[in-house]
Amino acid sequence: MSRKLIALGISTDSIFTIDSTTGRFERVYAETGSNPDGVQIADGVAYWTTMGEPSIRPGVTGEAALDYTARNGGVHSINVDGTARRDLTAPGDITTGKQLTLAEGWLYWGDREGHRVTRARLDGTGREDLVVNAPGIENQCVGVAVDTERGYLYWTQKGPAKGGTGKILRAPLALAGGETAETRIDIEVLWDALPEPIDLEIVDGVLYWTDRGAPPKGNTLNRAPLPAPGAHGAAPEILADGFDEAIALVVDTEAGAAYVSDLTGHIYTVPLPETPGGATGKRLLADLGTHASGIAAIP
Repeated sequence: MSRKLIALGISTDSIFTIDSTTGRFERVYAETGSNPDGVQIADGVAYWTTMGEPSIRPGVTGEAALDYTARNGGVHSINVDGTARRDLTAPGDITTGKQLTLAEGWLYWGDREGHRVTRARLDGTGREDLVVNAPGIENQCVGVAVDTERGYLYWTQKGPAKGGTGKILRAPLALAGGETAETRIDIEVLWDALPEPIDLEIVDGVLYWTDRGAPPKGNTLNRAPLPAPGAHGAAPEILADGFDEAIALVVDTEAGAAYVSDLTGHIYTVPLPETPGGATGKRLLADLGTHASGIAAIP
C-alpha cells in the first residue's frame, strides 16, 4: 500500500514528502529553522525540532567541529497546507532538539546537549523535563519513544561518535512522589555497549532502533522485544546494515516494511521478516540530494 512519508533536509532547512512506493519526493517547505532533526505529523499539523545554529570549534574538522551547546534549538509546527507556522518553545528553552514523538496529546523529544528528555502539549504549554542528566557526552539524550500502554518512556544515549558505549534506557512516564527529573532512581539501562544508537520506535511490543556507529553492529536497523520490568534487553536482531550514518526510522507493519533515513540523504525501504533471522536487506527508495535527518509517516 502506498503512503506518504515526511522527511527533513537538515542542511537545507527543508521538509520533503516522499511516496513510499515510487520514491518520488517533493520539497514542500523550506523555512524550518536551523538544522531540523525530529518530525511527526498528526491531524493536519506537522511538528518538528531544530538543533539550532552551531558555532565552529577552531582547529577541528568534520562533524566534530560543530558545537551545539548554545541554547538556540526549538520545537515548531505548521499546518500541512503551509499556514500558521508556530514556534512552540521560546528562545533559550532548548539546546539541541533531536528525535520527536507524539503520544496522547503530548510531544516528547530528546535534547542532546541539554542532556535531557522533555515533553510539552501540542501547543507548547505544560513543558516539563522527564529526565535530566549530568553534563557529559555519555549522557546526551537523542532518540525517544513512549509506551503509553505500559506507561514507560524509552530513550537513547548515543555516547561519543563510533564510541561503542551507547545505551537504551527506560523509566516510568510518571515521576514518583518526591522525585525530580534530576534525581530519578527508577531508570533502567536495557541495552549498553551499543555502537551509537539513535532513533527509536515501538510497534506491537517490539522496540526498533537505528544505530549510526561502526560496523558490523553499527549503521544498522535493529529490533528486539520490549524487556519485562527489571529485565535486560535481549540481543537485538539486525534487520539491515550498510547505511551511511543511519538516523531515523518509520515502522509500517501494514506494509510489512520499515523506512530508514541516513545522513547522506538516502531513504531506504527495509522489508520486515515475520520471524527472527529472516532479514532480507534494504532497497533504496529515494535520494533527497541533501543531508537528511528525521522521517515520519503521514496518516
